[in-house]
Amino acid sequence: MDATAIYTIFSEMLKTVLFASGPILILAVSIGLAIAFFQALTQIQEMTLTFVPKIIAIFIGLLVWTPFMYKLLKKLSGQAFDLIASGGL
Repeated sequence: MDATAIYTIFSEMLKTVLFASGPILILAVSIGLAIAFFQALTQIQEMTLTFVPKIIAIFIGLLVWTPFMYKLLKKLSGQAFDLIASGGL
């Protein structure tokens, strides 16, 4: 196995991790910013107000995005297993 193949596998792995976790992270950040903006406007400093909506949004986001994440991870693992089976690793 040469350095090009290792670089290709590593870059595919990083892209898969970013694409699989990206939607949930963007959702969590946007909900957190919206809640922080709401708290700044209304002067409500309740601690549970920041966590509960974010947890609910992340749970709903995971329900929606899990098939997409599964497809990405299945594709990456299939490539890795094919490479192992062909003797490339």
